[in-house]
Amino acid sequence: MTDLSPFPDETFSLIVHPVSNIFIENIQPVWNECFRVLKQSGFLLSGLTNPAVYLFDWKLIDEQGILQVKYSLPYSDIVSLNEKEIKQMMEQEEPFEFSHTLEELIGGQLKAGFVITDFYEDSCAAEDNDLLSKYMQTFFVTRALKL
Repeated sequence: MTDLSPFPDETFSLIVHPVSNIFIENIQPVWNECFRVLKQSGFLLSGLTNPAVYLFDWKLIDEQGILQVKYSLPYSDIVSLNEKEIKQMMEQEEPFEFSHTLEELIGGQLKAGFVITDFYEDSCAAEDNDLLSKYMQTFFVTRALKL
């Protein structure tokens, strides 16, 4: 995501960026590279996790159905978890997650040169029985245009 160097400038008319930026610490290179490889009048559709999702203790949600704020934002597994939890994630080959500020998520696209042309909020489907989705939109999508 952060290095699209195999692709020349202005290669694509559309980039669909699913909710994947949670797996990288610094998102600005993603926006910069997307802008570079998009043709003029091309669109970037970005699915993003609402940063507020990372405030909560997910273990407590899963085990007891309790929403309790535990972490500060922006969140980082590397910073927020203890050594034992990090070691367990590594042993289970789980990816580290990072939240980003709204400034990084939306402002970063603007900083790269995009114009935001639409915005959509969403949450998990009712059948997923996601506790947090009962109270807030947990995801959003931006449509950004390269002029």
